[in-house]
Amino acid sequence: MNGQALLALRPDLRIIADHVAPGSRALDIGCGDGALMAALRDHAGVDARGIEIDAGNVASAVARGLSVVQGDADVDLAGYPSNAFDYAILSQTLQTTRAPDKVLDELLRIGGRAFVSFPNFAYWRVRASLLWGGRMPVTRTLPVAWYATPNIHHLTIDDFRAFLKARAIVTEGAWFLNGDRLTSEWAANFRAEHAVFLIRR
Repeated sequence: MNGQALLALRPDLRIIADHVAPGSRALDIGCGDGALMAALRDHAGVDARGIEIDAGNVASAVARGLSVVQGDADVDLAGYPSNAFDYAILSQTLQTTRAPDKVLDELLRIGGRAFVSFPNFAYWRVRASLLWGGRMPVTRTLPVAWYATPNIHHLTIDDFRAFLKARAIVTEGAWFLNGDRLTSEWAANFRAEHAVFLIRR
């Protein structure tokens, strides 16, 4: 994929874009303004579709010439047929859903594989904020105060791994980010701010 297009993407989206097979079909759930979809379409020939809850983001994505509908991941994924896509993508959205377990089931029903990225609430700076300050953290990756955050499920990398193991979901790939850079899997639950998983049944 074109290097400039990748550099313009958020770090977790860059990882996803780099690992979606050219010419495949992808559904981006919670696609925002469509930045990832546009990169996949323009530089990898991906048939990218999107669903987004925010009307302003839907308008921005449609203005890019993208196929995006307004919808809610918690209720509207049931309308998609099984195995309609090669990839279902859920980036920085899992922790905002009301029923993340059901949303993940839908992802794996709709797509042969699913990319899931999320902030790691066990990151050491988050732990330190709670331990030493006694307050919910506000960080670069969690920039909104507790009363205004859309995050309603505070999961960690180890929580997600345990969830996958309990449901016999296969991890095909996992990437861990500290800031904008990849970090190793070693102690990722403590050291990584973000995680990206590629999973399948």
